[in-house]
Amino acid sequence: MNAAPRRLLVAGRPGAGKSTLARRIAEAADLPYTELDALHHGPSWNARPEFDDDVLALAQSPAWITEWQYPQARPVLAAHADAIVWLDLPVRVTMTRLTRRTVSRVRNRTELWAGNVEPPLRTIFTEPNHIIRWAWRTRHDYRTLVPEAQAANPSLQVVHLQSQKQASAYLRTLRPHSP
Repeated sequence: MNAAPRRLLVAGRPGAGKSTLARRIAEAADLPYTELDALHHGPSWNARPEFDDDVLALAQSPAWITEWQYPQARPVLAAHADAIVWLDLPVRVTMTRLTRRTVSRVRNRTELWAGNVEPPLRTIFTEPNHIIRWAWRTRHDYRTLVPEAQAANPSLQVVHLQSQKQASAYLRTLRPHSP
């Protein structure tokens, strides 16, 4: 990286560990973390009407870290970001993690954003956009999304991490940013 980023995105497939890595980077670099899912989801899994405005306000703030997801948010965030940390773990790893996480959330009735809980597991067979089916269908999207964002925003730095070991090594390089 050319300089310590003050506006940082963490990209990756569902199950890659984006939120976990974003929180760890935020702590190491002393950056405020915003969970994008919490901004997006309202009751009954509906998008909050304020989401686009909230994303723009976040993007324009002086320092932040968040996940790089949601098609309408990606270009806004990338245009204001200093860097994207692309957590590009193997599909077998991310799908295993996602499946375990989903099963655990269903079993434990884990409350997520705005009081939502994961639907019953049987919906994987009936809902085309069930998280596991959607993750499989979109598993290669970042191979084009990240290069396109970098082409559209030439100053955007990309840190491409392809293993948990590389992510841990990256975390060890971070220091709190200077105001």
